[in-house]
Amino acid sequence: MSGHGHAETATGQHRGLLAATLVISLGIAAVQVVGALVTGSLALLADAGHVLADAGGVAMALGATLLAARPAAGRRTFGWARAEILAAAANGLILTGVGGYVVIQGIRRLIDPVALEPGGMAIFGAIGLIGNLVGVALLYRARTASLNLRGAFLEVATDSATSVGVLVAALVIALTGFTRADAIVSLLIGAIIVPRALKLLRDAANILLEAAPADLDLDDIRQHITSVDHVHDVHDLHVYTVTSGLPVLSAHVVVDPDCFQDGHAPQLLDRLQTCLAGHFDVEHSTFQLEPAGHTDHELVGHR
Repeated sequence: MSGHGHAETATGQHRGLLAATLVISLGIAAVQVVGALVTGSLALLADAGHVLADAGGVAMALGATLLAARPAAGRRTFGWARAEILAAAANGLILTGVGGYVVIQGIRRLIDPVALEPGGMAIFGAIGLIGNLVGVALLYRARTASLNLRGAFLEVATDSATSVGVLVAALVIALTGFTRADAIVSLLIGAIIVPRALKLLRDAANILLEAAPADLDLDDIRQHITSVDHVHDVHDLHVYTVTSGLPVLSAHVVVDPDCFQDGHAPQLLDRLQTCLAGHFDVEHSTFQLEPAGHTDHELVGHR
């Protein structure tokens, strides 16, 4: 038994800002890919990949607000919430490929540098920087409204820093002719992309495999449940995440047999759900209350 209500989240209240930032980020990535083709700069391509990584984060934050607003219906008992994680997994795979390519090509260009056009690099790098600064300005006031908005703001701010790196590489090449500066900046950006992509893949895989959230200690949860009056034991405890920010818990709780006779069971259920929501921020919980000895009637795999 569980009760749930859905109000618009802080992120949802600023979805217009997220949408505008996403459009700007995708535009920047497209311009920088063109710039990389025109100038031969790997740093521009790497920066485009980094912007794409952050655009994916903004898209998931925006998508989460839209999907959360869709009601559960039919066979989709959790609505479309899990779609965010499927998108994250796809994004992680793409970014791992992009990051790997950038690193490999960066190493090759360190060994065998190529001719570049620093003027074109500077122009496209400046376009990227201006676009990112617009994104920073859009999200600045709303950055403290939610974790998703804070993350989106930090991602766009980081993109601004990598665009500065492209401009620095262009300046070094223009002044000194040291074309390896492009490769060095590319490797630095690649070193940012690859770990983030791998972490995204790992987090998405853990959710799809219904692993317990890393920030929840199952032993601690057991201790809190069994500390509630009239509770003797807990088993068949499952905790997993449907999508980001939506942990779900189910458990069989062994209680005093008298609870089913004196009408105390509903109050006990309220206490259990209040305990989880208050201590662990788990608001979606389902408990099966049962008397001692009921375990003997269950299948072995569910004890």
